[in-house]
Amino acid sequence: MLNRRDFLRLVVKGAVLGNFLNLVGPPLEKAAAAGEVNRLPVIWLETGSCTGDSISLDNIWTPALMDILYKILDWRYDWVVMQSSAESAFQVLLDTVENMANQYTLVVQGTMLQRDGGNYNHIAYHDGKLITGLELVRRVGLKARYVVAIGTCATYGGVVAAYPNPTQGTGVQNILPERRVINVSGCPTHPDWIMGTLLHLALYGEPELDSFGRPKMFYGETIHNNCPRRRYYDQGIFATDIGQKECLYRVGCKGPVTYADCPIRRWNDRMNWPIGCNSPCIGCTEPGFPDKMEPFTAHFPDIPFPGGTRMATDKIGLGVLGLTGTAITAHLAASLYKGRLHHNLLKSTVKQNSRPPVKKTKSAKTYRLKKANPATPQPNSPGSS
Repeated sequence: MLNRRDFLRLVVKGAVLGNFLNLVGPPLEKAAAAGEVNRLPVIWLETGSCTGDSISLDNIWTPALMDILYKILDWRYDWVVMQSSAESAFQVLLDTVENMANQYTLVVQGTMLQRDGGNYNHIAYHDGKLITGLELVRRVGLKARYVVAIGTCATYGGVVAAYPNPTQGTGVQNILPERRVINVSGCPTHPDWIMGTLLHLALYGEPELDSFGRPKMFYGETIHNNCPRRRYYDQGIFATDIGQKECLYRVGCKGPVTYADCPIRRWNDRMNWPIGCNSPCIGCTEPGFPDKMEPFTAHFPDIPFPGGTRMATDKIGLGVLGLTGTAITAHLAASLYKGRLHHNLLKSTVKQNSRPPVKKTKSAKTYRLKKANPATPQPNSPGSS
């Protein structure tokens, strides 16, 4: 059977050369046939969701989805793909929770809706009672071995929890604070990210996670770091409109603050991805999406540096080449290493979105800003409900 190092190597190799499931599938099937793999029981619940992550998972190319579900994983409950329905289907879930406690993995797709006790989202009916997603996720999650949130809605609240968030939507972690939730974010999530995480759980246990609970094997670097247009950024060459071939940062690309391997893994069986078709990254894997990433086609404000100074993105690009001084380059490198650049850009985006309009004074050559409203709402912040 594959050891963990080989598995992680194939994750990267599969992203570069093709769907990694096609690489790990044969040895896993062989190991499963020899009884070397304990099939991981999975319960998949859908709450406040558009089913986009289920559709994304269905788009796995090779090996076929059914081969994975029947030979490698023990897919026990998922009303989207189950042939049975109603009480007969729900009984499978109840039996799994009762007889396989601390063995199964709970996968949740969709935002947790908390308003009015969760009664805007019912996902089951049993013993004459409607069961809310909020109630069932807690009941099943507390007895699970692993809890995995799939998609940005389940991980951080996502589109459903966007301002003004009338249903009080939030991520799974906030309604299961007793558990460590593995967050596989994305809108939708890439099928490799979903199945790769589940395979890692089945073979080796919990993967290494970043500070937001995401598997580092898929979310270890920013899109900006692996972007094929990075050379344009480094030279300060920016597109002035969507559809152009240069770096799209000036027309709203959120790649510098978005962690995912989209540039090398790509989508639709490795055919394309947003920047590949001249559209900016909108940061869909990040906490606070979509609020903190809107407007999607608006340029980030200049990056703040210590001491109150600011440096425009094009000058930072030149700084990487050493044309604006080693001090700026060193600070940028330190910011990337310590994660400060990621934090500063997200923070500055919120400020930009709430920035008051410029008001002209009596002098035709001078301008002043109105005082910002200190009560400006900060919707959908990480950890909020």
